[in-house]
Amino acid sequence: MHAKKAWIQKEKTMDMTEGRPASLLLRFTIPLLVGNIFQQFYNLVDSIVVGRFVGSNELGGIGCTGSINYLIFSIGYGMSAGVGVQMAMLFGAGERERLTKAIYNSFYVLAGAAFIITLTGFFGAEYILSLMDTPSAVMPYGVIYLRLTALGSIASILYNGFSSIMRAFGDTATPLAILVFACVCNVALDLILVLGFRMGVAGVAAATVAAQALAAVVSFLCAYRRIPWFRPEGKALIPDRELMGQCMRLGLPIAAQNALIALSCIVLQAVVNGFGEKVVTANTAVAKIEQLVMQPYNSLSSALSAFTGQNVGAGKKERVRQGFRTGLIFIGGVSLIMLFVMQLFGHGILSVFVEDSDVMDIGIKALRITSCFYFFLGLIYVVRGTLNGAGDTVYSGMNGIVELCCRIGLAAPLTRIPAIGMWGCFLCSGLTWTITGLLSLRRYLGGKWQRT
Repeated sequence: MHAKKAWIQKEKTMDMTEGRPASLLLRFTIPLLVGNIFQQFYNLVDSIVVGRFVGSNELGGIGCTGSINYLIFSIGYGMSAGVGVQMAMLFGAGERERLTKAIYNSFYVLAGAAFIITLTGFFGAEYILSLMDTPSAVMPYGVIYLRLTALGSIASILYNGFSSIMRAFGDTATPLAILVFACVCNVALDLILVLGFRMGVAGVAAATVAAQALAAVVSFLCAYRRIPWFRPEGKALIPDRELMGQCMRLGLPIAAQNALIALSCIVLQAVVNGFGEKVVTANTAVAKIEQLVMQPYNSLSSALSAFTGQNVGAGKKERVRQGFRTGLIFIGGVSLIMLFVMQLFGHGILSVFVEDSDVMDIGIKALRITSCFYFFLGLIYVVRGTLNGAGDTVYSGMNGIVELCCRIGLAAPLTRIPAIGMWGCFLCSGLTWTITGLLSLRRYLGGKWQRT
């Protein structure tokens, strides 16, 4: 153990197997939160620029691809998260010699996933949007945006892979700095391509892809320089079936979980599309706002995943329980604040995205409905980070299946109730979060994660 501490200290990484869990999670979460918020600006800036300077149908075109882009992103992100869990466990166990080899073997897995995702998103764009009953007025813009962003999925996956590995070693500052820089570039390119060259939806998509590619390249260079295990030694580049298998065992269930959640969002989007362009545009704006709301939860989830992975690797499961309790307190406070903000200031927030008064009225009421369920959304993220970090692969599949079943089973039936109508689309999200959150909590309390 002393030898392990020596090389950890020497390489200036964060050891989360010692010290107060609350303090460690806070130190880890804050930079990650700032980074995640900046990452959301990739799509937020696209929506703001298009909504304010191009048109509402073009904004709807971006919005109707949101659930599909989330599906593409979530598969890659899930695989990247599995890579991070694998590195955190090796780090916590002090297995320094296997780290470099595991890093490069994980890249082979990520590259394979990226290839499949890119082909599917590019060639299947129009067919998928047609299946979702996308309104004809927004369809052309959705096809353009989806095809171009699919081409950039390789950069997104690689960036998330590099960042996940750096976070597994306790480094959240480097990914944050890279995201800030890439976000500034994205904003500048959006304005140049849309306002200067009048490229419309194609311009914002191209700007996003370029910014993601920049983030991926800079991330690799920084990781190579700052983390010694990125520098291949001897046979580190030779494919290792065992390490790739472990990476896939940890990553595929998380990717499947995210994919099922994304599919459930596609089902919900299809129901939303049936209510016409104004509801589609309002739903787009609400979804963008809630992506920001999710970032404190998502950041804490990533922190808990690294924290849990290191402590499970070190055999310190009581510290995992302490971290979980800290997470519940955190999401309780954030959820109360966000409830207050959305109930009172929804109009001002929505005005950043849209000007149409009818769209605004729909969006304000939608935010008031969904904000009542934010605590259960946060609960999902706390359990997800903890159990994914512990390698509980059964939970990942269960989580995705529950969300898929809830959205399929609730979306259309709720909207057919005369007193609810189109508001059932938004009530469906809240009820889905509630059911999934409570079942996730039950999984954690069952204690099976301690025997993985």
